[in-house]
Amino acid sequence: MIITDWVHTIAGFFILLSLSLGVDASPIFMSKYWLFFTAFVGLNLFQFGFTKFCPLALILKALGVPENRS
Repeated sequence: MIITDWVHTIAGFFILLSLSLGVDASPIFMSKYWLFFTAFVGLNLFQFGFTKFCPLALILKALGVPENRS
């Protein structure tokens, strides 16, 4: 997997996780404040569309994840 694949996978996981923790069906960590985390991830994806800057991509690059398929 390349950086963009990892970014999409991790962002999707964080969105699903925070939504599941923010709804009433989650008996342990149920809190509407988890939805702020969902908004944070969505905002980062939105700003990436305009700026092409992604903090997670920088972290993954530093960890040695390849940028292109070769």
